[in-house]
Amino acid sequence: MSRYGMLITKIEELDKKRTRIYIDEEFAFVLYKGELRAYKLEEGQEIGIEEYNRIVEETLPKRAKLRCMNLLKARAYTERQLREKLARSEYPERIIEEAIAYVKSFGYVDDRQYAQDFIACHMTGRSCRRMEQDLMGKGIGRDIIQEVMSDMEEEGEMPEETDMAAKILKKKNYDPETASNKEKQKMAALLYRKGFQMDTIRSVLLLDISSI
Repeated sequence: MSRYGMLITKIEELDKKRTRIYIDEEFAFVLYKGELRAYKLEEGQEIGIEEYNRIVEETLPKRAKLRCMNLLKARAYTERQLREKLARSEYPERIIEEAIAYVKSFGYVDDRQYAQDFIACHMTGRSCRRMEQDLMGKGIGRDIIQEVMSDMEEEGEMPEETDMAAKILKKKNYDPETASNKEKQKMAALLYRKGFQMDTIRSVLLLDISSI
């Protein structure tokens, strides 16, 4: 061990492009092989304080921020989704926090806007309960979701649950006046899977399906 406690004890290949660096027997960070060569790091060799600081204060934060930006170019992500992406790439927690704060400072990550866009996109095919469950699964808090739904409802942007269910049935060419009992049962099951309450299902199907 180095007297300074900065000995590279292991360099482990992660994949064709990346390596894990261990310092004093503990995992420190992941470097691309090009970065490894640039810093001239070798197993069993000491790493200077200046080099170490350059990696954790410049190289890793810059790369993590760029990773977030590239992800967000393709589509919207919630804050939790970005955190999970960076964590899977084995960035240290401090670096993840810095990268998330960076993209949030530009408004590139906005969970409230994400929820609003998601609801606007899916309101014709899912119930409010189902959309809430889906958004919570993406890491957005229930309070944000309910606030967004309430605001959209006040603005007249949120249809009634019965209207939402009716539109789904219309897409399926369902006619409650001519549908067989089997078809009604099938549509009831479909709406239930989409998160609609039984009272809403009974209303749009125009039948008693209390046994379902």
